[in-house]
Amino acid sequence: MNARPHLKAVDTAYGAPHVEAAARSEPSLPAGHPAIESRKAGVLLVNLGTPDAPTAGAVKRYLAEFLSDPRIVDYPRPLWLPLLYGVILNVRPAKTAKAYASIWRSESNESPLRYYTRDLAVRVGERIAEGFGDEEVMVDWAMRYGTPSIKGAIERLQAAGCDRILVVPLYPQYSSTTTASVCDAAFDAMKGMRWQPALRFAPAFHDAPAYIEALAASAQKALSGVYWAPDRVVLSFHGVPERLLSEGDPYYCQCAKTARLLRERMGWDEEFAPLTFQSRFGPEKWLGPATDETIERLADEGVKRIAVMTPGFVADCLETLEEIGIEAAESFKERGGEHFLSVPCLNNTDPMIDLMDSLITDELSGWAARRA
Repeated sequence: MNARPHLKAVDTAYGAPHVEAAARSEPSLPAGHPAIESRKAGVLLVNLGTPDAPTAGAVKRYLAEFLSDPRIVDYPRPLWLPLLYGVILNVRPAKTAKAYASIWRSESNESPLRYYTRDLAVRVGERIAEGFGDEEVMVDWAMRYGTPSIKGAIERLQAAGCDRILVVPLYPQYSSTTTASVCDAAFDAMKGMRWQPALRFAPAFHDAPAYIEALAASAQKALSGVYWAPDRVVLSFHGVPERLLSEGDPYYCQCAKTARLLRERMGWDEEFAPLTFQSRFGPEKWLGPATDETIERLADEGVKRIAVMTPGFVADCLETLEEIGIEAAESFKERGGEHFLSVPCLNNTDPMIDLMDSLITDELSGWAARRA
């Protein structure tokens, strides 16, 4: 881990806050007035969440919070909660813990999602400090489920002098199951505050030029690193129930647009780079075609070399590293496939920093001015 103690980013994972909320007296204050902190804008990067350890107990706590959210599972509570607490949380955590253990970062004792989100906040904090100045904008991070919490992060930013906070959900495509849930948690965190900071939410960036360029750079780097050329590049997004589309959720349309723009940028067609959806859960029909079924079909049809990109995830996590990088790869090779590449997410790469810098700069308009 690279320690950067001079940054205006809060490293809650190791209990070492980098925020120095130094009180400063304003020259316009009356004589004898108590010193007050200079006011600044805060930026809060929010990702989905992760258990604190690859153990059944930690996973159970995480899944209980995650699957209790009506945005995630919107079945009637009297029907869903008994099933969740009576069956699912007694069966699923042990299996999921094993999956987490297969990707856990032992050197820092954290999940990849936590590692990349935390380091992203540090690196974005560096870039923002260069552009706006240390005393104008500070950056923090949080998880929607698990720790560090959105509530805790908002309280830290406010205590450090932020009276304006830009929340950046790290989901390229908007969905009521992800982005809206981040908004819910942020509003809930402010309900008990006497003095609430002003709040903004960054929009989805599924078609932002910087995002498409970052995806293209990621694909080019990954594909240039193998000696074989893929017969297909599967574009896999996280799935949601199909009915959400008819209920007004724009997620499917935004995934399709991301896929189209990436194909155009890379010179691919739909046959070469099909759009698929992964991570189905529950009995109802989900968006399709399914990633696992597509990969199996391609292998059965004689395709020997494939790469899989996951443009709906900005940081590698259980769904990309284990579900795609391990399970899908094994399934493909068991059916006769020879070469399989799981393209890394944007993570904490320079193109991802450029994307966040562009997005944050646009959304801070009127709140903070970038230095010339």
